[in-house]
Amino acid sequence: MRNFVLIAGALATIAAGAASAKKPDSAGTPASMQKLLDCRAVKDSAQRLACYDREAATVDQAIGKRDLVMIDKARATQAKRSLFGFSIPNFGGLFGGADDEVKEISSTVVAFVNNGYNGWTIKLADGSTWAQTDDYQLGLPPVKGDKVVVRRGMLGSFSLQLNKQPGFKVKRIG
Repeated sequence: MRNFVLIAGALATIAAGAASAKKPDSAGTPASMQKLLDCRAVKDSAQRLACYDREAATVDQAIGKRDLVMIDKARATQAKRSLFGFSIPNFGGLFGGADDEVKEISSTVVAFVNNGYNGWTIKLADGSTWAQTDDYQLGLPPVKGDKVVVRRGMLGSFSLQLNKQPGFKVKRIG
């Protein structure tokens, strides 16, 4: 009983510390870009133009020094798709919000190997490599060019569906 009380006390202390910790800043608009956007509010057109010129030069210098890096949504989505399946840290919205999170990818088989009791390892046309983690037996083995869909599952798991056969659990290894 004493061990339970000590563990519960330690967990309560950790939880209180986590709750009081400062939350990380959101991935909002960088200050230099916000100053440029704020120029819109200047009423006098000559002052507004001077503001735009001054702040645009500041943004240009920041881009030149790589203090400010901009990425469009298409490139952000491409980056998310290339990282799909890897366990990566939260980059604070670096690639956009969770509303456009990649939930599945579709590709084709370019190479495969049967690992015996360990199941299949399948390389896809997008460059990713997936290894089977369960003992599901495929009705039809993979063939080069087969269509594949990899879906995000629950609790960080992934499922690979090969040619509309029932899916099997996989993890990304490359």
